[in-house]
Amino acid sequence: MAYYAHPTAVIDEGALIGDGSKIWHFCHVMPNAVIGERCILGQNVMVSPQVRLGNNVKVQNNVSLYTGVICEDDIFLGPSMVFTNVINPRSFIERKNEFRSTLVKKGASIGANATIICGVTLGAYCIIGAGAVVTKDVPDFGLVVGNPARQTGWVSRYGHRLHFDAEGQAQCPESGEVYRKMEDSVVWIR
Repeated sequence: MAYYAHPTAVIDEGALIGDGSKIWHFCHVMPNAVIGERCILGQNVMVSPQVRLGNNVKVQNNVSLYTGVICEDDIFLGPSMVFTNVINPRSFIERKNEFRSTLVKKGASIGANATIICGVTLGAYCIIGAGAVVTKDVPDFGLVVGNPARQTGWVSRYGHRLHFDAEGQAQCPESGEVYRKMEDSVVWIR
């Protein structure tokens, strides 16, 4: 099984694209980019060199993935969300040797028009609200919103807000999975 690329997409030599992936209108995948299996790149997506996308990553329209971005499996990147890779860009100063990495861990979702400042880690299954500006790390299962983004709660793997009882346990209303809150973190226990 191979991948599909719309005729208007540009796939540069040296890009690696996994089986079952779909690359739609006006996308550009640059050399040395790695795209896993079953990924979807919506219209007008740009993937820079050394970007790594795991399996089943869904990139919505108008997203640019700059060098330094690493997305693990099962990530959702909402329409027109933004990654950066230099903390203090200037057009007259060359700063390619200052690119900072951004890691998006398994199952995370980033809402439409959110901005992710380079150098952060977005935890597994976290949700970044639409329009949020993320300037620091987000924990696994964290829910952050606003500008600057602030954590307002916790979510399950299925994306439902978790409500913890007096013993620090919560159950996902969709899956029935149980989670435990431990100080500043949440773990999935069954």
